[in-house]
This record gives sequence, C-alpha cells and structure tokens, in this order.
Amino acid sequence: MPCQFDWLQGHLRLALLPAQRTSFAGPLESSCEIANCQMHMNSLKPILPKKQKTPSFQLSARGHWSTWPAFASGQTVLKSHKPCCAPGERMSSNKQALLTIPKPRYLEQLESYLRKELQYLDLTKRNSQELRLQPYREIFEFFIDNFKTYKPLLSAIKNEYEATLAHQKETIHALEPLKAMVATVSEECSQQILALQEKEKVEINMLKQEKQHLLKFIDNMKEEKSSLQTQVEHLQTSVAEEYARYLNEYGARKLLLAKLNDMHNEQLNMKRHQVQDVKGEDVVKLTLALKIARQDLTKAQLKLNAMIADYGDVVPRRDFESLEKKYSDLQQEMETLRKDFDQLRKEYQTLLEIQRETAEERDNFFTELQQAQRSCTPRPNWAKCSEVIPGGADRWGCLAEGKTSDQLVDVLLEEIGTGLLQEMNVFPGWTGKRPVLPEFFLSYLQRKYGDTSAMEWSYTLYENMRLCPSNHVMSSFYDILTGKVGEEQYHIQNQLISNLQKELAACDPSNSGSLTSEQFRMAMREAFPLKRQDSIQELIDASRYKLDCTEELIDYKSLFKEDEEGNPEPFVAKIRSQYIREKQEYLRELRNNLGDLMQVNAEDLKAAFCTIDPDIDDQTLDTYVGLAYQVGREQTDQEVVPVDTALERLLAGDVRRVGPAAREESKTDCVEE
Repeated sequence: MPCQFDWLQGHLRLALLPAQRTSFAGPLESSCEIANCQMHMNSLKPILPKKQKTPSFQLSARGHWSTWPAFASGQTVLKSHKPCCAPGERMSSNKQALLTIPKPRYLEQLESYLRKELQYLDLTKRNSQELRLQPYREIFEFFIDNFKTYKPLLSAIKNEYEATLAHQKETIHALEPLKAMVATVSEECSQQILALQEKEKVEINMLKQEKQHLLKFIDNMKEEKSSLQTQVEHLQTSVAEEYARYLNEYGARKLLLAKLNDMHNEQLNMKRHQVQDVKGEDVVKLTLALKIARQDLTKAQLKLNAMIADYGDVVPRRDFESLEKKYSDLQQEMETLRKDFDQLRKEYQTLLEIQRETAEERDNFFTELQQAQRSCTPRPNWAKCSEVIPGGADRWGCLAEGKTSDQLVDVLLEEIGTGLLQEMNVFPGWTGKRPVLPEFFLSYLQRKYGDTSAMEWSYTLYENMRLCPSNHVMSSFYDILTGKVGEEQYHIQNQLISNLQKELAACDPSNSGSLTSEQFRMAMREAFPLKRQDSIQELIDASRYKLDCTEELIDYKSLFKEDEEGNPEPFVAKIRSQYIREKQEYLRELRNNLGDLMQVNAEDLKAAFCTIDPDIDDQTLDTYVGLAYQVGREQTDQEVVPVDTALERLLAGDVRRVGPAAREESKTDCVEE
C-alpha cells in the first residue's frame, strides 16, 4: 500500500498541475471569493477519529492550491528568469529554489497522522500486518473524499485491491488444512521409510554375507586354477625334458644305425672290391657314389637338428587336450553353480516375501486374539483383596502398584503362604541326593547355628522361598537349591546385565544418564548381537514403560534399580525371561534335529549341535556334551542316555547359541506367543 500511495500521489500532482494554472493561476478578485473557496475546501475534509483532527488544504498567498513540488518548479522559473543568463545557470537556480520551498501543510498533516497511528499499533500480534494496513487505508480514503474528480477511479482501485486481498485471505485459509495434512503425510512417510530401512538392513547383511562367501569361493577357484596352471607348467617342463631325452636317444639310435650302415656298406664295399678285383669294376665310380651318400647324410642331420631346436618345447597334443577338457569341465561346473545360486537367491527372496506376509497375518491374528481376550475375559476386582490382607487398603496399594494380574496372583499367594507358615511348628523332612550347593548351604547352617538349629533354619528358609515365587532373589535361590537350574545360569544372567550397562555407559560419554531411542537401540544391538529384531523391540518397549509416548530420552540408569526386596525393574526381568526363552528355543531346535531318536550318544549330539549352530567351537561343544551326560570328557564316548534326560540337563545349565541362526530371518514369533 505505501508504494501504491506514492504512485497515486505523483499522478494526483500531475493531474492538479494544469488545473491550478487554469482555475487558480491569478489572484482572487475579492475577499468573498477567497472565503467561498476556503469554505469549499473545508467541505472536502474527511472525517477522522476524535483523537486527531482532519488535515486541511493550504492555499498559497496568491490564491491557488499548493501541489508541491510541481507548483514550486513553475513559480521558481517565473521569479528567477533572467533573459541574459545561460541555460545552465537558470537550471541551477531553479534547483536551489526548489529545495528551499517547504512541503504543503496537508501533506505534512497526513504524514504526521500516519506516524502517530503506526505508533499506537501493537505489532506483536499475529495480525500486525492487517493493523498496519488500516492507517494507510484511512489516508487513501482521505484522498478519495477530497479529490471528487478522481473519486470514482480511486474508489474502483481501492475496491479491486480489497477484493484481491479478501480472495487471497480465503485462499490462505483454504490451504491451511492442506498444509497440516501434508505435514502429517510427510511424517507418516518418514516413519514408513525408516521401518523399511530397518527391514532391509537385515536383508542387506545377509546378502553381504553371501557376497563374502561367494568371493571366498571365487578366490578358492582362482587358487585352484593357479595350482592347475603350475601343474601344467611342471608337466610341460617334464614333457620337454622327456622329449629332449627321447630326441637324444633317437639321434643316438640314428647315429648307431648310421654306423651300422657304414659298417655294412664297408663290408659290401669290401665284397664289391673283391668282386671288382675279380670282375675288374671301376673304383672311381664307387668313390664318387660314397661321397654323394655322405653329403646326403650331412643334409639330413642338419635338418634333424633344426627340427629339434624348433619343436623342443612343444607340449604333446594328448596332454594339451586333456588339460583343456578339464578346464572346460571346471568352467561348466562354475556356470552351473552360478545358475543354482541365482535360483536359490530368487527362492530366498520369495521366501522372504512369504515370511513378511505370514508375519503380517500373524500380527493381525494376535491383535484379534488380544481384543477377544479383553472382551471375553472378565477383569478381577483386586480391590477386594485389601479386605483380607493385613494392613488394609494402604498395604495392598503398595503391594499391587505397577504389577500385572499374574504378579498380583503371586503376591496374594505369598501373603496366604506366609500366614500358613506362621501357624506351622513342624515341617516334613526331605530326603534324597542333593547337589553341591544344598550340601554347602546345610554345612554353612550347621557351622553357624549347630546341627539342631541348622535343620530348622533350612526348612524354614525352604518353605519361605517356596511360598514367595514373585521375589526374584528367593525364587532363583530356590530353583538352584532344588536343582531345577544350575548356579552358572544365575551368574551368566548377571554378566549379561553387566555387559549391557557397560555398552550403555559407552554410548553416554557425558554421563548424563539418558540416551535417545536410537542410541539405546545401538547399545542393545552391540550388547546382544544374536537377538532378533522383535526381541530388541520388546526390550525397548520395556524401557519406556514409565515414559510418555512423546518423550524421547530414556533414563537407562533407572532401568537397573531394585526395590527393597531385591526385585528388578521390568526391563531387567524382560532380559532374564528372554534368556530362558531363547535357551528353550535353542533346545527345541536340537530336539527337532535329533528326530525320532529315543537315546543319543555323544557323537550324534555333537553333530546335532553343529547342524543347528555351525559357529560353535570345540570347547563349548565339549562343555555342552559333558553337561548332557554329567561325566568327564573322556567318558562321553561310551555313554548313551535318553534324549529327554539330556535335554533336561541342558535346560538346567548355561546353554546358549554361539553364532547366528542359519534361517533366523524366516522365523516367526508364533512359538514365543
């Protein structure tokens, strides 16, 4: 609007210039005319707000409108015109006079009014530009009201600008929902792209492994080819030596035959001489024939030597054709293997697509199952337990805080068992063979409290641990004490948790105690390289159970805290449950690999372990086999045990997968559910 206002002001000046020269060029003839003109000009004033009076036109002393600076230029020329001065001097004098004439009062009043109105505005609001436009509209309306001649044109211009602004506002308001929708769609697309990238990472890793395997295979083929080439060169050398030896023998034989022929010829010559002597033949003729025969022999020997020099390094055609046939067979076999590999890769892609569709179908079924369970299974009213639990509602609220229904059942059983335990004075005795830890525990109680009190203490602790399965420390000690699991399982779980804490601390160099979801995922992947993607996601979900969905940072140090009874947070509990679940899956694969066998020996068990876990080393393999047979390494070859017994012993010990599963990508979580 300011640019439009300046343009309009310039045009109005040019339009008023001829009018002032015609209507107001000369002096007014009477004071009455001056008064009438002044009244006419006052009637042209626009109506302004009460805080500011309407700016008025200023008449010059000679009775015409002041259209500064157009009026000033004309007046200056009339006053300072000198007939004898040069054109350059007249121009400089006109400029000097133009600069000395002040602005018209009406223009100054309009500018002052505009400045004051702009100062009153609060430009911090969202519609500051519309508020700023309002004073310019009022100034433009003053022009329209005062200049009656141009009022229709100026009004039409103002209406067109107002209509255009209104249309632009409507367009902006109509595009705002579209802008929000574009932002939402962009965010969804970004999330989908990230999900696809996560899915493709695993496939890329598998393809990279296959690439490395093929590169190793190609290197082996190249080494084999180089070895064959070396053998060919060695054979060529041997053949050349044999050929040279053969040629030497052939030459020696030729020389020997030549000597024999010479001796035979000499004998014939002697006989001929004798016959010639008898018959009187010509000796000169015989001498000439002998000379010619010797010349022919010399030529044949030279030709033989030239052939030996030219063909001494030539390989026999039989050996060359044999090597060429072997190379052709290897080349054809490699092409066949390459075609088989391409076919297997296509089948692998197809299986991946089938697995993805199956996983989606499984997720849909699982969602429907959860919805059906929520809609069909009634939720128990746990508040009723506060009426029978000692301590009332307050103690029950503390016990039930943050626990699931399954955990609340364990808490309720503990309370009931504790009450029953307090009423018992005598415990039934236990007999049978005990493991090492129970014997040590009993001996410790005997040394500390004596034989009589030790038995009472042992039964009391045993019953308390049996009745408190929700407490992690007591349930773990109870499982180890009864031989359900080995003691090494407890230590290896603590070692896994300790390694995870070190990886999380390594990702937090500032020791702030918080990590982003991506950093937390990377640390989990480093600490547990063999876990599947869904297991990693379960741990991430368990780490965010106290966070809102909008919070990004994860307080990883609080995930390893324990309450006063030694129970860990859900995150640590999820790690331990995944350890048990992964061991069960590993042993289930072992059982499937053994097939229908009822009994198994050490060699079959080792072969099954190597089949399901190709990266397992010999030491770990011997440890697992010794755990299954519970004998020394030297005695495993003579042992044959039932398959179920071996699997139970392995389940009680520390048995884990050493390398990645061969078909980990195609597995689903149906077994886990």
